[in-house]
Amino acid sequence: MSTSESEASRPSQERATPDRLLRARTGTDVSPEDLVLAAGKDVTPLTLDWARRKLAQEGPAAVDKLLP
Repeated sequence: MSTSESEASRPSQERATPDRLLRARTGTDVSPEDLVLAAGKDVTPLTLDWARRKLAQEGPAAVDKLLP
């Protein structure tokens, strides 16, 4: 394998898609259940309380911080 082939197969910072382009929200409201599931947690009264507090502090952007 030549050097140019191995370089082409490696990921490049110049070719990587920036996070700001990967994150998209549908414009719909984010529910506490959505936030709990995005965090990879089970929906329980405790995690729903956590999600409600987080949404009150950060708004719908809270889910953007959890998703890639």
